[in-house]
Amino acid sequence: MNVLGRSLEEAAVGGFRARRHITWVFSLRHETAGMAVVGIVAQRGNDRAHRLATALTNLIREHGDDPLVDAETGAVVDAPSAPVAAMNECAFVVSIGGDGTFLFVAREAGGVPLVGVNLGEVGFLNAISPPDAIEAVGSLLEELTETGTVGGRTVNRVQAHGDGWSLEPALNEILVHGPKRGPAGGASISVAVDGEPYASGWTDGVLVATPTGSTAYNLSEGGPLVQPTLGALVITQMCARETMPPLVVGDDREITLQVSDAETAWAISDGRNRRALEPPTTVRVTVADEPLTLAGPPVNFFDALEKLE
Repeated sequence: MNVLGRSLEEAAVGGFRARRHITWVFSLRHETAGMAVVGIVAQRGNDRAHRLATALTNLIREHGDDPLVDAETGAVVDAPSAPVAAMNECAFVVSIGGDGTFLFVAREAGGVPLVGVNLGEVGFLNAISPPDAIEAVGSLLEELTETGTVGGRTVNRVQAHGDGWSLEPALNEILVHGPKRGPAGGASISVAVDGEPYASGWTDGVLVATPTGSTAYNLSEGGPLVQPTLGALVITQMCARETMPPLVVGDDREITLQVSDAETAWAISDGRNRRALEPPTTVRVTVADEPLTLAGPPVNFFDALEKLE
């Protein structure tokens, strides 16, 4: 039986106690800052996510600490709560939900290491299935106690810059488009890589995606899949009148997007953070200074691809 089909509280207490082999002799709490070591963010309105958040709360208390949960989860889970942005001092944060929840946590919690528990369909960002969540988080707590930190795989984020402004870093992609997306909403956008022209002309928009984001909006617009471990950026036009094939370049390149022939335009980071533009204007896209750490077991990229079929 799937572990979520029975009591997750029982799985957290009984199952973990059965395999616990370390005696915890001190609290995992940051003594200097008074901040909980683990943050938990559960998908809003999802009972499965709330049950798992309760189970993980019990697990963390077994190790002498209280987690910090997001404010919405705190309404249904008996644990201290705070805005997700307050979790940026935690040792790691657990995101329970789909890729949308993960992106929200990545945006709000800054550069704190993230652990994704997948309640969605594909889950390229969330490596852990619900039945494995208790063991995976327990292993991270052990690692934290033994080493003082948690390891993981670092992934690049991209960031858009303009004259006197920068958007928040994006884990998936930066999108630049005209007044609105779709018919009659495009703009003329010229794209260059390190100053070398690549494409120009009327288009609905242009995406600059990370390898992590190549499976998201980029893929829906006909862009290529890129293995997440590669140091690359992907440039994909959206419904361009004179289309160039999508282009994969090194992650040390600067992409410039010159926008014209529109009354207004937008630069958007991961579908949320946005900046209104006044054409003609130029947007620069580079890899952000701070990558994101994905803690816990890695996503099996090729297993996840099978779910796209």
